[in-house]
Amino acid sequence: MDGEQVLRKQLVALLRGGQAHMGFEEVVADFPMALINTRPPNVPYTPWHLVEHLRITQWDILEFVRNPKHISPDWPIGYWPDPSSQATPEQWQARLDAFRKDLRDVEALATDPKTDLYSVIPHGQGQTILREIILVGDHNAYHIGELGILRQVMQAWPDQR
Repeated sequence: MDGEQVLRKQLVALLRGGQAHMGFEEVVADFPMALINTRPPNVPYTPWHLVEHLRITQWDILEFVRNPKHISPDWPIGYWPDPSSQATPEQWQARLDAFRKDLRDVEALATDPKTDLYSVIPHGQGQTILREIILVGDHNAYHIGELGILRQVMQAWPDQR
């Protein structure tokens, strides 16, 4: 395996989690629907808000890479749902599915040998595709860990955990 293949494999490992941090699937598995709209103590958002923030941010970075006409949401307000919004279990599931789909698309970008990871994105300001993939992994790791801690604070993990 050459250096480029090793790098691509490591990028996917970063995106999926499970090495130095919990993965998305583990943190959302069997999340209690009764708690998705609950604000934990001293936190201004709910698990639903956090999942939606993860989805929006990952989608925005992916679209920035692949669509030169993409316009990012306003920072920071456009990267979070309205603080008063609540999700139904169906909306929660739809957002989880959308996050998963975009994550698969980022992984596909990382593993495609036609993707020049070091190329500067023509419509950017010096960013490379590699930088954007790492950004997705870094951002996701941070907030996936945060969601895991929120579950702990909310006592929302199964008893055997």
